[in-house]
Amino acid sequence: MSTTSEPIEWLVVGGGIHGVHIAIRLIAQAGIPSNQVTIVDPGPRLLDAWRRCTGNTGMTHLRSPSVHHLGLNSFDLMDFSGANRRGKGAQKGDFEAPYARPSVALFEAHCDELIERYGLNERHVEDRVVGVEPDCETVTVTLESGRTLTARHVVLALGASSQPRWPEWATALKADGAMVKQLFEPGFSLQPSDWPERVAVVGGGISAVQAALRLVGEGRQVTLLARHPFRKHQFDSDPGWVGPKNMRGFATVTDLSKRRRLIRTARHAGSVPPKLYRSVKRAINDGTLQHVITEAYPTQDDDGLHLQMKDTRIGLDAVLLATGFESHRPGGALVDALVQTHALPCAACGYPVVDSHLRWHPRVFVTGPLAELELGPVSRNIVGARRAAERIVRVAMAS
Repeated sequence: MSTTSEPIEWLVVGGGIHGVHIAIRLIAQAGIPSNQVTIVDPGPRLLDAWRRCTGNTGMTHLRSPSVHHLGLNSFDLMDFSGANRRGKGAQKGDFEAPYARPSVALFEAHCDELIERYGLNERHVEDRVVGVEPDCETVTVTLESGRTLTARHVVLALGASSQPRWPEWATALKADGAMVKQLFEPGFSLQPSDWPERVAVVGGGISAVQAALRLVGEGRQVTLLARHPFRKHQFDSDPGWVGPKNMRGFATVTDLSKRRRLIRTARHAGSVPPKLYRSVKRAINDGTLQHVITEAYPTQDDDGLHLQMKDTRIGLDAVLLATGFESHRPGGALVDALVQTHALPCAACGYPVVDSHLRWHPRVFVTGPLAELELGPVSRNIVGARRAAERIVRVAMAS
């Protein structure tokens, strides 16, 4: 087992949207030398899980507006595209109304440029963190490979992508030999040409609809199974949660159980934006997509895989789950051990209780889902990464 001799200043656990943005801000805004920032992530490249998930859904444009990106200033993505602040001058397809939502291709090209500009590929350690041990002066981080790293500050930028939700019935079907995949399971890449003719997509939100339409576009016979009618919302929470309109009141709530209830109520779980809603309704109306609202789920017997309802039986060849992610605290055994060993404070829901700078321990910071009791409903999103970075950078600049 090898250990670095001299601690680095900042080590970021997670190379997704949050981890990359925070690393950029530490270097570009707080003035931390790039060789004093390290990102540890098991993916072969930074943002690997993000790219795989957006690719699987077939998403063409982000749900977020153009001012939500990984650069420093609000209009950096517009500037990168060559557009002015009203979107004029951009290439066709770069932005989509409403809110000048950027294309996935443009957003990722901008990310790549930022990663290159700040030398983050050279600061990426392709490994998995399995242990975090803070003390008074430093934090020792243990990697799956057996290597250890030492840092003065650690940021846990852990998302929910490592814990996709598998209903019990789907796990049982898979064990019985049926073709069942989860849209966001690690390592899975949706290639419609590899899928059989009759596919059930399970889920009622944006990812389920996008994946269903992608499979329809590749000539598959698709049944979209949802437990509820379509819920139409432009964003996954009200825009008032981005700024002081809603967050001022949220900050005054001291009861963390009430904060959790506010977060749950604010999120438009399982929703689809209006343009996607119109697309899926067209597909249903013209008969290219079957939409079934039901609590029933596919089963398998001697006659094969099928969905049996009261008066209808739908034959199937495969099931694709778009059932989102587990709602429990991300980080698994890594975070569990950190809590137990160092008695770090958690609310009744199990999520961290942090200070206004997102410190969970004097040398351990959090972002993403782990920070949502402080940052509110947008904590998991791109804008949540920006809000988290603002707070963490203040500490970096003062230290």
